Amino acid sequence: MFYGAMKIVLGHPIKAVFRPWVEGLENVPSEGPAILASNHLSFSDSFFLPSVLDRQVTFIAKAEYFTAPGLKGKLTAAFFKGVGQLPVDRSGARGAGEAAVNSGVAVLARGELFGIYPEGTRSPDGRLYRGKPGGLARVALASGAPVIPVAMIDTEKLQPPGQVIPKLNPRPGIRIGKPLDFSRYQGMEGDRFILRSVTDEVMYEIMKLSGQEYVDIYATAAKRQIAEAAKAAAETAAGRPQEQAGS
Repeated sequence: MFYGAMKIVLGHPIKAVFRPWVEGLENVPSEGPAILASNHLSFSDSFFLPSVLDRQVTFIAKAEYFTAPGLKGKLTAAFFKGVGQLPVDRSGARGAGEAAVNSGVAVLARGELFGIYPEGTRSPDGRLYRGKPGGLARVALASGAPVIPVAMIDTEKLQPPGQVIPKLNPRPGIRIGKPLDFSRYQGMEGDRFILRSVTDEVMYEIMKLSGQEYVDIYATAAKRQIAEAAKAAAETAAGRPQEQAGS
């Protein structure tokens, strides 16, 4: 009920203001469980995709969104619950993967749609990064639900990292691919080679839909590299005047 109210309050205005275009909407089943596996370019991805769907889609979100103190924290938690997001504690080496599996299987067991970002985090530069097998593949094999690849288009230009209010241009897009059936691997979620194979197949379909350049490292590693390079550049720039003064 709350989701329906939020759909009216947020979904309709989002469609009216940002006018997201969508291709392949017919690939989302009208009923029954399915996994929507999407690239992740912007914070707004979790709002644009639900806005074009008739059915509720449940994503996972970091637990911090649900545990912040004070009135603002309570309002934030209520908002994320209202738009169909589930809290996930990402602490610990396997925290996010286990939480994603448990949450995803529970959602799919109810015959609903479960949304997940296989990259595990937003792309730092608009490219598509290696998918993490711990969440997506294990949910798919444990549930037997079909995986529907999804490509968000230009949402990182609309709302770059750090920008709170999205811009009105360019017009964002969503491409939805045909469902992928991994029932042949069901019961093999303990095999890491199978998990890798399933994940890579999904990422390949997302790459074809999005047209993104693919990078065969994890986005988290790319973010560390970018941060380290920026830090080194800043240190070099800060040290240069001193070197020149001493020369």
